[in-house]
Amino acid sequence: MKNFSLVLLLAAVVLSFSSVFVVPEGQKAIVMLFSKVQKDDSGEAIVYSPGLQFKVPFFSQVRRIDARIQTLDGTPDRFVTSEKKDLIVDSYVKWRVNDFSAFYLRARGDKQYAEALLKQKVNNGLRTNFGSRTIREIVSGERSELMEEALVQASESAQELGIEVLDVRVKQINLPSEVSNSIYQRMRAERTAVAKEHRSEGQEKAETIRAEIDRRVTVMLADAERNARTVRGEGDAQAAAIYANAYNKDAEFFGFVRSLEAYKKTFKDKQDVMVLSPDSDFFRYMKGAAVQ
Repeated sequence: MKNFSLVLLLAAVVLSFSSVFVVPEGQKAIVMLFSKVQKDDSGEAIVYSPGLQFKVPFFSQVRRIDARIQTLDGTPDRFVTSEKKDLIVDSYVKWRVNDFSAFYLRARGDKQYAEALLKQKVNNGLRTNFGSRTIREIVSGERSELMEEALVQASESAQELGIEVLDVRVKQINLPSEVSNSIYQRMRAERTAVAKEHRSEGQEKAETIRAEIDRRVTVMLADAERNARTVRGEGDAQAAAIYANAYNKDAEFFGFVRSLEAYKKTFKDKQDVMVLSPDSDFFRYMKGAAVQ
């Protein structure tokens, strides 16, 4: 009897544990009964909110789905404008599940699979909007309008997945790498040509300035040389006049002074040797002159 009671108690515990489940905060759940979604009397899927919930034991399976706002931020994609120009567009999508039954049936309840399908739908909308505009229109003024139209198209196409698209944003628009490199090369070539032109103009001006300075220096040196020769000539003339005036005043004394200067210059170096006749006029003032 005791064993039977223990079995009943154990069965009751197992039954109670298999009859309840917990939905964490930020998630919602649907219950599959015999592989079918449980629905209410109106035919809508029963969605369980966070907390402790009850289900049919043993035959029910709980599928928990994240109910928070999700961000789909994939890799940039290539789009073609109306001018047949390629653009690399980086965008992101804000979305959340609003129909859990449809999300489970159409997207398998798998977030990654749902985002792959949603990415295709959003890209189709963006491709249509980029294909109807030029690069100037996209960059200059119609970017907000483009994102609004893409949001509307993505919302309509994502309803079948049980997904509500909250926002579609274009983060960055770039040219393809091969086009960017070509543009950068052309810009570099243009800047190099401008730099060479400025450099040649600078060299030309430098040569002009250098030639003008050389001309001025040559003129100034010529003027200085001419003035120096003039001053030197005037000095020599004044010296000659002074010498002539002194000679006219006392020719004998002048000759004596000039002879002393000649002696001084001649015998300045003790190693100098001079061979002269004793009767030479050079020694006229060194001979025994009569003392007055």
